[in-house]
This record gives sequence, C-alpha cells and structure tokens, in this order.
Amino acid sequence: MRSIVLRYNVLIAIVALLMFVPFLGAVHLFDWDEINFAECAREMLVTKDYFSVKINFQPFWEKPPIFIWMQALSMKTFGVTEFAARLPNAICGCITLLILFNIGRKLVDEKFGLIWALAYAGSFLPHFYFKSGIIDPWFNLFIFCGIYYFILFLSDNSEENKNIGRLVLSALFIGLGVLTKGPVALLVFSLCFLVYLIVKRFQPILSFKQILIYVFVFVFVGSLWFLMLLLTGNSAIIKEFFLYQVRLFNTQDSGHGGPFFYHWIVLLIGCFPLSILALRAFSFKFGRTLDSELFTSKSQLFKLWMMILFWVVLILFSIVKTKIVHYSSLCYFPLSFLGAYTIYKLMNGEMQWKKYSGILLMSIASLIAIAIAVLPIIDKNKQSIIDSNIIKDNFAVENLKANVHWSGFEGLIGAILIVGVGVMLILIKRKRIKEGVLGIFIISLFSVNMATLVIAPRIEKYSQGAAIEFYEYLQNKDCYVETIGFKSYAYLFYSHKKEQTNKNSYMLEWLLTGPVDKPTYFVSKITEENIQTNYPELKELYRKNGFVFWYRKVNSK
Repeated sequence: MRSIVLRYNVLIAIVALLMFVPFLGAVHLFDWDEINFAECAREMLVTKDYFSVKINFQPFWEKPPIFIWMQALSMKTFGVTEFAARLPNAICGCITLLILFNIGRKLVDEKFGLIWALAYAGSFLPHFYFKSGIIDPWFNLFIFCGIYYFILFLSDNSEENKNIGRLVLSALFIGLGVLTKGPVALLVFSLCFLVYLIVKRFQPILSFKQILIYVFVFVFVGSLWFLMLLLTGNSAIIKEFFLYQVRLFNTQDSGHGGPFFYHWIVLLIGCFPLSILALRAFSFKFGRTLDSELFTSKSQLFKLWMMILFWVVLILFSIVKTKIVHYSSLCYFPLSFLGAYTIYKLMNGEMQWKKYSGILLMSIASLIAIAIAVLPIIDKNKQSIIDSNIIKDNFAVENLKANVHWSGFEGLIGAILIVGVGVMLILIKRKRIKEGVLGIFIISLFSVNMATLVIAPRIEKYSQGAAIEFYEYLQNKDCYVETIGFKSYAYLFYSHKKEQTNKNSYMLEWLLTGPVDKPTYFVSKITEENIQTNYPELKELYRKNGFVFWYRKVNSK
C-alpha cells in the first residue's frame, strides 16, 4: 500500500514539474504585480537588506516579505530572470498537487486524490497561476493548509496531544499567510470559523486553553515581520501597511473596478472545465449525508468547510471595491474539491450526468476557442479595424499596430479544445463517463499549456513589448529612467536600476525640471498630452505602439 502511494506521489511530482517549470522565462514579466514582486526581490539582492521590502529603493508597505524572499533566493541561484521570478510558483504547483492528492486519499481514497489533483491542474486559471510570478498561489496554499489542519482538529478529539499539534499547525499556516500577503489570511479564516459556528448553532468548539495556544502561535508567527520592522526602526511602515489594507477594501484601485458579480463570472469561465462540474456539488445542503460509504464523517466535515470557504471568499471579494482576477483565486481549492466530488460520484454511478453540464461545457469551450482563434484574425485585419474607428482608446489603437508575427495556426489550439470537448461529451452520452470526463481535463490541460506558450508572448508584445525593449536597451547605462503619467514597475526591473546616491533622482519633478547630473530618459503613453509644452527640455526620441520615449540631457538647466 505504501509503495503504491509513494509511486503516485513520485509520478505527480514529476508530471507537475514537467507541466510548470519548462518555458517559465518564455515571456517577459507582466506589469504590475509580476514585475512589482520580482523587482522587490531584485532590490533585496542589490541592497543586501532582507528585512525590509523596497520598491524603487524606497520602503514598500503593501506586501510582507515571504514570497519576495522566495524570489530573492531563486534569483540568487538562477540569476535575475523571468524564470527565477516564476520558479517559486512552479514549485508551489508541485507541492499543491501533492497536498491535494494526499488529502484526497485520506478523506476518501487514492482515486479521489488523483481526480482532485487532475481537476485542479487541468483547469485554466488554477493551472496558469503556477506559471506566474504573483503572490497568490503560496498565499492561498497557506490558508488552505491552515483550514485543513483546523478541520482535522475538529474531526478527532481522541488524542489530545495530537490534536493540539493540529491546532498549532493551523495557526502556523494562517500566520504564514499573513506574512505572505497580509491580514486577509486571518480575516478569511475568522469569517469561515464564524459561519461554521452559526451552522453549528454556536456549540462549544474550543476550550480556553486551546484558544490561548492558537492565538499565541498565530501572533508569534504572523508578527515576525512587524517585529523585525520595529527592531530596525521602520515602525512607520507598519502603520502604512495597515492603512493600505483598509484602503484596499474601502476604495476602488485605479483601473481595477467592476460589478458585484465580477468574480462569479471569472470563476465560471476562468476555472473551465472544473467550474461546470463543481456546480452539481452545490445542490447538496450543508452537512447532508453523502451517498458513498467511502465518504466518512471527516470528509463530510471537509465538504462543509469547503462550501463555507468558497462562499466566504466569493462574497467577501464581491463586496470589496477593487476587483482583480486573483482576489478570488482562493476559491480554486474548494471549487476543485467540489468538482472532484462530482466527478468521483459520476464515475461510481452515484450521480447522473445532466444535459445542462454538457451544454455549459461546450458553450464555454467555444467561447475560449473563439477568443483564441480571433486574435490572429484581428491582427490580419487590424488596419481595417483601426480605420473603422471602432476602438476609441488611442493607446489601444497604437498597441494594435505592434508588429507581431502570427502563423495563422494558433487557432488550432481553440479548434482542438472545441473538437476534443465535443468528442468527450459524445463518450459521456454513450455512458463512458470516466473516459469522457477525464478526457475533458486532459484536453483542457493541453490547451492551457499551448495558450501559455504560444498566445501569451504575442499578447505581451502588444501590451508592453515596446516599453520593455526600451528599458532593456538602458541596462548598464549610467542614467536615470522614469515614467510620466502612468504607473509601472517594468522600467525598474528591466533597466536594472541601481540605488542612486542623489536622492533628488527619486522625485519625478526634479528629473523633469531640476539640474540633472545624468542622462535622463522618460516613457509616457501617447494619450499623455502637453508633455513637450510643459517640459520643453525633453526631446522626443521616438514613439512606438502607444508609448513615447523622451530624453533629457545632463545639466540642461
């Protein structure tokens, strides 16, 4: 038995590494988040200050340091590259799939664990995030582990010492979540616990001793970074950090608004095909007895918590004013469990396939396929589109003018997705449920990998390619570089900016009008008007794909 489990773990680890590690550096990091965190890590290496997080060599209070430490270690080992910036999440992907398999086999059996791991890896956004350089995969994993160990604590009180250990591990992981992205980790856990208490009608769950242990471990772990800031004289960062967290909930971040149902749509389409299959699990009420004898009271409790976690995260971030895709990414864990639960019961004949599931799967597959197939068509006909004045944003119009090579075969990715899903649905209709459902996830896995490899680099050339090209040209040049009128971290990372001895150089107005002591370069968007009028000393070098590049000579004033 142990040898079989070991073989499964080794197989999952190898397959995960093959899925997530190759081609990590095939496309530049994307502004803002990816480059933001990578730049923080790069500056740690430059300054050799690993206790405080900096961006543009100024204190950065928006995020704690755990993920940035991971990136710094990766960059120390593999160099300051896109590969190194994304490697921690590829490793997170491998660990996540192993954790899902092992939790699944303990809750039900090996078959369920394998289904769960495949369902997670074979869905679009969950898979894609392990090839990114953003914080959320590790943040979500820590919260999930904290909740899992708390469920274990609730499910078995037979051995007090063992149970205290589970409580400690739960507090430890929630504390690590706080050190990764902030107090949202505690907020999510606390809200889930509150909902659980309501469902259980406030039955006593924790003794006073257990509460003290949990609080002590959580505070000890979660406050380590803040303690380091206090000891290094950076207490002002703590205040700014918490003020930022409050602003994030109460106000809409620039360019990141959206309707209340924004995340509902993101999860339905972005988590294809997992989201469609998971819908069936929502028809079961909290705490309802599961049909299969393999589903124990522990797995019923776990399902209840997954339902709670899903709705808490979805509703919480639907209320939050700022709407960003990855804010609801913690939902991937409960959604994947519920999807695996549906698949498992379908395979065992305990649940019947519904026609609407096939319709939804085909509809969303078609939507994704059309989106992929239309890209080279848009590029081929871009001059006609531009001349028609359909696009009102001048920056977007100039982006579209980028010289991007499309072979014309990229649409095959979408075609394979549609045809593949269609064939699998035919198998399902013929009662070959196992082959059909698993086949859909394998086709999805292929499609998301090909889209990441083929489509993402071309999209990047439209959106930021010209600017990245300019920043890379400035590498190793003794100069200043800054943006005008838009927020970016790309110029820092891709110009390899060094810490400046002249503190005035961190002020945009001084760079624009002051007595600069180095050649100074600026980047603006084409929509930024009156730059030449307001700053006559700036000389336009050239403009490309929506960006305008400027130069100001030394001692020009």
